Amino acid sequence: MTKLTLTEWAKDHFRTPPSSNTLRKWAREGRISPAPIKHGRNYYVEPYGHYREPERLDRTTGSSLVERVAAARRGQGV
Repeated sequence: MTKLTLTEWAKDHFRTPPSSNTLRKWAREGRISPAPIKHGRNYYVEPYGHYREPERLDRTTGSSLVERVAAARRGQGV
């Protein structure tokens, strides 16, 4: 099966495709699954590839930056 460029893939999956800069950012950040491959300057995606939302960080409300840094140093993810 042939792979599509990011722009071709976006045209097939979105009514209003994101800009090419956004698509390249998604490819670098792993937001497209299966991961696109980079060949030269271009990324290529499987036609059945899909966008996935990034995981959100759970932050404890009310904790200060100093408390979060201290917790991270202790190995306790916040």
